[in-house]
Formats: sequence, C-alpha cells, structure tokens
Amino acid sequence: MASYQTKDIRNIALMGHGSEGKTTLMEALLFAAGAIDRQGRVEDGNTVTDYDAEEIKRKISISAAIAPIDWNQKMLNVIDVPGYFDFVGEMMGPLRVVETAAILVSAVSGIAVGTEKAWDYATKNNVGKMFIVNQMDRDHADFMKVQTQLRERFGNSVVPILLPIGEGPSYHGVVNVLENKAYERVNKGKPKEIPVPADMADEIALAMEEITEAAAMADDELTMKYLEEGTLTHEELIEGFKMGMFSGQICPVVPCSALTGVGVAKLLDVMADFLPSPKRAVYKGVNPKTGEEIERPCNSEQPFSALVYKTIADPFVGKLSLFKVMSGTATGSGNIYNASCDKTEKVTGIYVLRGKKQISTQLLNAGDMGAFSKLQFTNTGDTLCDPANPIKYPPIEYPAPCISKAVFAAKQGEEDKVFSGLARLMEEDPSIKLEKNVETTETLLSGQGELHLDVIRNKLASKFGANAVLQDPRIPYRETIKKTVKVQGRHKKQSGGHGQFGDVWIEFSPIGDTSIDFEFEDAVVGGVVPRNFIPSVEKGLRENIRKGVLAGYPMVGLHAKLYDGSYHPVDSSEMAFKTAARIAYKKGCMEANPVLLEPIMHVEVYVPDEYMGDVMGDMNKRRGRIMGMNQVDGMQQLVAEAPQAEMFKYATDLRSMTQARGWFTMSFERYEEVPSNVAQKIIENAKLDEDEEE
Repeated sequence: MASYQTKDIRNIALMGHGSEGKTTLMEALLFAAGAIDRQGRVEDGNTVTDYDAEEIKRKISISAAIAPIDWNQKMLNVIDVPGYFDFVGEMMGPLRVVETAAILVSAVSGIAVGTEKAWDYATKNNVGKMFIVNQMDRDHADFMKVQTQLRERFGNSVVPILLPIGEGPSYHGVVNVLENKAYERVNKGKPKEIPVPADMADEIALAMEEITEAAAMADDELTMKYLEEGTLTHEELIEGFKMGMFSGQICPVVPCSALTGVGVAKLLDVMADFLPSPKRAVYKGVNPKTGEEIERPCNSEQPFSALVYKTIADPFVGKLSLFKVMSGTATGSGNIYNASCDKTEKVTGIYVLRGKKQISTQLLNAGDMGAFSKLQFTNTGDTLCDPANPIKYPPIEYPAPCISKAVFAAKQGEEDKVFSGLARLMEEDPSIKLEKNVETTETLLSGQGELHLDVIRNKLASKFGANAVLQDPRIPYRETIKKTVKVQGRHKKQSGGHGQFGDVWIEFSPIGDTSIDFEFEDAVVGGVVPRNFIPSVEKGLRENIRKGVLAGYPMVGLHAKLYDGSYHPVDSSEMAFKTAARIAYKKGCMEANPVLLEPIMHVEVYVPDEYMGDVMGDMNKRRGRIMGMNQVDGMQQLVAEAPQAEMFKYATDLRSMTQARGWFTMSFERYEEVPSNVAQKIIENAKLDEDEEE
C-alpha cells in the first residue's frame, strides 16, 4: 500500500449507540470508495470489520476494527468502535489515536445514551467531533428534529454542513450548504449534481447562517470582521470552518443512509476536505531514562515513536500490535525500543489492516496507522520508539471492572489451558482482569458486564479450545462471638505406653474490633501449665480459628485468655495441649453466642435526577443503607452502604434501571453482622457444601 503524507491523513473513530448502523456505514464507505466490490451485511455475517465469530453470531460489534479508505488522494483511517457498553474498553484505545469522533445518530430515534457517552468520551480525550444522522431512508426519519436535539444538547457548535433532500423512502440526495449545490446518488458512481430544490432555500439560508457564526468564532480576526461587517468571504468561511474543526469549536452534522448509500460519497468528501489531519498535533511524553518531559510534533522528520492502541491475539497468526505513528516514520525492519517495558523489539514486517486482512507496506509516515506482527514484549498502551531518541507516552486508561465471576476449568486437568488462554485474551482486552482470591482460593474474572464476560468465555473456547465455567464468587464471610465465656478443654488418651494429656481453661471474649483476627493472653500463674506448652496452646488456637464453628468461615475479633489448666509429667506433650486448645475453642465459641459477619461495601452511584427514586428503592431492596445524596457534575450522587452479597449483578441492574446512564464505584468498608434470617440460609448452604465435599 502507498504511503501518505501527514497532511493527507484523517484518523476517525465511528462511534455511537449500539445498533445505530456503524458497521453498515463502514461497509457503505468502503463500497463507495471502491475498496470492496460488494457491500456486506451484518445480518449475513460478511462485513469487513465484524469478522470475529462472536460478532457474526451475535450480530453486534465486539472489538474495534480499522479499515483504511483512499478518497480524493486522502487516507481515511476509519475505526469501527463497538457501541454496546459492555465493550466500552474498546473505545479507549481508538480515542487516543484519532483526531475525530464521527458519532452516529438515528434519524428516527435521535439522541440515545450512547450518543451522550460517545460525546463525553471524545471530549475527555480532546478529540474533535462530527455527527452523522444515519437511517435517513427509514419511515419517520426527521433530520431537522434530530439536528435541533443535537444543538440543544451539545451547543451551537453543532452545525449542518449537508442537508437531506427528502426524508424516509423519498430521501434521494443532499445539499452541500457551503457550495449551495445539490447531489443525488448514481449507482456505483460518484454523486450526480442536480438543481438545488427551490423549497429548501430558507432551510439552506438558516444552515449557512449557523455555519458562518460558528466559523467566525473559530478565529479572533474572523470574529472581528463578522461583528463589523456581518459576513465572511467564501474563502474565509472555509478557512474558519477548518480551524473550528481542528480546535473542536465546530461539530458538523451530515445526513446519510448507510443502507441505500445516499449521502455516503458526500460524507466521504466532508471527511477528506474538512476533518483535521494529525499535522498540527504535538504529543507530550517523558524520557523514560531521565523523566524529563518531551514534546514530539507529529512530523515525519522527527525521530520515530508510536503508541500501540490495540492488540489482536490469534492462536494461528500470532500477535498483532496495532499502532499509530506519533512521530517519524515506521518501517518493516530493524530494532525498535519499547519504552514502556524497557525492551528492544525486532521488527520483521509492517502492515496496514482492513478488518482482518493484512496488507503489507514498506513505510508509514507520522500520523498514519499500521500493525507490527509478533512483537515479543509489547502490549496495548505501550510506546515504541527510536532507541536513540526514547520517549514514553501516557498509557491508555481503561474503566475499572464492574462485575466479577469465579472462573474454573470445565474439565479437571485443563486449568493451564484455560488460564493461558485468558492471559492471551487479556492482551487483546485490557478492560478485563484476572486475580486470585487467596481467602476463597477462587480465581476471579472481572469485566464490564455479564455480556462482556460471556463473550470472553466463548472466545476462550473458540480461539483456544479451552472450556471454562463462570459462577458467582464466594462471599468471604467471617464469624465472631458476642459474649464472654470460660471453658475447659481437656484431652486425655491412654493406649498403652505413654498416653496423651493436656488440660486448659480458657476465657474467650469479643475484642470488639473485627479488623483484628485474634489476640492471645497468657494469664497462667503457678506453673499449672508449663511454660514450654503455652506456645502450643496458642498455636492450636491460631490453627483452628481459620474455621469458625457456625459455617466454617474464619473467626475474627476473638480474644483468648489462658488462665488455668493441668498437666501430666509423662503424658503431656505439645500435641496434647494443641488438641486441648482445639476442644476449648470449639466448645467455647459455640457457647459465646457466635454470629456470622458479611462484608459491607461503600457504594457511590451517579445517575440523572429522573432515576433517583428507582435507584434508591432498589438499594433498599438490597439491604442497603442510604448515607447521603449530593449533586456532582450535573448528576445525582447516591452514597450508600450495602452487603457485597447483594451487589454481584448491580452493574447489569443499574444499567437497566437507568437506560445505561448511571454508573457506580464500590469499595470494601467493613464487616457487619448478618441478619439472623439471612445467616440461617448461609449456614445451611455451607453445611450442604461441606457434606458434598465429604
């Protein structure tokens, strides 16, 4: 594939709510540009960017996928980004390497939650934005209604650069407001110019006024001229529009139908002519050797540097590291330095990806996108650079997981296969985490939602032949006592020869602080228990508090005072006193009003005002306690405490309650007594599990 100069490159992320037609639009763009001979369909499973088996089966995008499009001597690197919130991690990499987020909106349903989230994520990453009003061919399509919604929600920077001719089944062309020219689609060809419909004059004039005002605000000199003269020349208008696009002050809106192709070619024109190139970008990093801050212009004359925004782990092809050239040029040979892990990588080939297809190339200039294969040490978010001019860019930030499941191999003996496969999938998707819970001995797989984890499980089977089982994790309950008791633990055994004898009196009492597991007090006087056996008593107790008397959970907040006992000069031993301590522990704790404790979580929920009532009611049903409410960044913040056992599926339930507009954070707060009716069920289940294990 030919190389493109930085000024001729456009990097674009197709974003928006799920099922708004992003993948179908990608097909339409590729088809209009002649990159493919036939436009694929999501329903048929033959699109360029939805090539994974899970995507084909579920008919949704799961992974971000790139497809370069050559249009009017410009290279449009378009990344199809999933819209479903379970795959929000797939947004993070692309948003670090594009200059524009092209946000799709339905011409029928208008602004959706995914529209708002795409805008917010793009804004957070300082990425320019444009809106594409898709599905203009559908019944009840209404471009002006959606355009008005967009301006009301996102401000006057939102301006229509193309207007539709007709709506619904009658949609057949577009008007370029800046040119005051109209076009209709000719099958498999570029749009044909037609007369501007006379009945659109007022609509075009209003759009032109909005564009002129927005363009004037993009530059101080243009602002002064517009205020003084009330108009701009065509050249000034175009220049101001481009400046506004680069600075993010202008957000153009265009109509199209990805399904029929009407407006798609003119959308490509807008992308090529008006969206910013990376040429003016300056990227900030640090020297990994000295920590000194560095600024690196996106210029091919600069030393080479690149940011890896995605990894593809294929068991047959191997690992592909997708990157953007931040500065300098990338070639297919030689050594490069990974500044993130302080390793040298050998490059054996460089590619441009179109979906899953690898297209070999020789050189990529600054600002362009490509892929290296089989890099040994490189992961997503890493910086690759010239060894003689090292730079390290900030890593890509991913959202914290909001749901966890215990993961097991479906068949005994396949544990290595399952966990090595998961390690490979974590290379592809840094938004999933895998960690061992030492206390419950379970391995927890964490992600962005139940659908996310289900997809990971299926990928594990299809890609690596490893079958895994996912289930709710065990709750790390605790046990403690509520009153003070004094008990005797006496162990006596005679079986010929030396016998066994140990006798202790221990007072068990609650510490009152469940963050302390155990305290031992030696209060023996007069040598009734010899000094050399007292450590055995303590050891016997410490070994046994690992398993409580109610349901086998660890005992906490326990104070044990050894104050009396007796011994036999021949039959007493360390083992005998350990056994006596165990007897005293079990007897004493059963008499000391033992109770079950559960982990209580500190929860902060953020929702729009209209969902607050539902969220509060739901929290009460989860045995939660409302601690406070605040207004934070236009959202209602609900602060609560809730049992961990009630929160496993909260991410899914909150998403459903708030139409995905709400989010939450959760952290451990303390342990608290379980209500008796709930505790009884937990104890019964624990005994059943113990019986099954036996």
